[in-house]
Amino acid sequence: MVAANIVAKEKELDDNNVFALDDDLKLLNRAVIYGANASGKSNLPKALSFMKWFMINSSKETQSTEKIGVEPFELSTETEAKPSFFEIVFLLDGTKYRYGFEANQKRVISEWLFYVPKTNQTRLFERVSDGNLRKIKYLSNIFKGKGIYPKTRKNALFLSVAAQFNVEIAERILDWLTKQVNIVSGLDDQDHLSYTLNSLVENNDNKSEIIQLIKKLDLGIEQIRIKGASIKTGHKKFNKQGNYVSRKFFDLDSQESEGTKKIISIAGLLIDTLKYGKVLIFDEFDARLHPLISKAIVELFNSKNTNSNNAQLIFMTDDTNLLSNKLFRRDQIWFTEKNKYGATDLYSLVEYKIPNDASFESDYIKGRYGAIPFIGDLSQILGEPDA
Repeated sequence: MVAANIVAKEKELDDNNVFALDDDLKLLNRAVIYGANASGKSNLPKALSFMKWFMINSSKETQSTEKIGVEPFELSTETEAKPSFFEIVFLLDGTKYRYGFEANQKRVISEWLFYVPKTNQTRLFERVSDGNLRKIKYLSNIFKGKGIYPKTRKNALFLSVAAQFNVEIAERILDWLTKQVNIVSGLDDQDHLSYTLNSLVENNDNKSEIIQLIKKLDLGIEQIRIKGASIKTGHKKFNKQGNYVSRKFFDLDSQESEGTKKIISIAGLLIDTLKYGKVLIFDEFDARLHPLISKAIVELFNSKNTNSNNAQLIFMTDDTNLLSNKLFRRDQIWFTEKNKYGATDLYSLVEYKIPNDASFESDYIKGRYGAIPFIGDLSQILGEPDA
């Protein structure tokens, strides 16, 4: 998330949301994506999730006859037969890399890896296809992957195979991707709960921060207990006179609200991301969360006190309460909108010439930035009553 050359209304936003890697490159620690239902905003985390999985697993968890899990854009005769394109630019141990590939459901069409050791971009490898002929067009001695490409199936990535054969650069990239980048959905709490549970059971370095986060979000929880593979939440119990008499423990799964379950499920993930400067991509972020709790979580990434290692949060939401110039710079706000051909456009608020004190939420609801549903006349959908 590259920062634009702008100044926010609130100076603290510039101080807390922008961090410099060098004299030329400044990055953002948060970005939010808005859009109407069916506008395509969930396609970004879906595409990144597939890309991550394919990079890590295509060499070991697929067979030669399996189809690659890409989905072409089928609303256009121009694109329905074309391969899907994926590319990411990332920093690893202070070095910038650019990696990508093109694939259809049958095979990888092309694949490439570049890096910038000093000032100029250098190619580490480039894989190309010419009909049925597949070859490595260029393979740098730095990558040290000679002899491995013939072992790469047409439906697997060379980077994934190289990591299996202990090529150091490939191993480090996939290790970074596995440990530092998390892509989650707010609708799948159970997937995250196991991480929080393990953190509390193992008494690891994150345990105290996880418990403090849960306590401070006004859930009425005073204590956490682990019993077997389940979490018990402790609440104060009072007598008729209003005096505290004991503590009552509830089963998280069967006795707590859906919102409480979600907060506890993601607490471990949030603390781990903030503490170790990781990247968290969060679809359906606001599902089952009160707007003030959503805001409190977002603000954790907006403070040098709680985000000293420049963790990055990218989230998709419909909660317009967060759409504020006190929370975000214009280059941190993105929108998705489908054009008349059914394709999704992704664009930033920084593209609009608006004053820094503009009411982002009000203007968005009014349709000034697009990316909202245009609802037809619903008054006649049930028809006229019978005479």
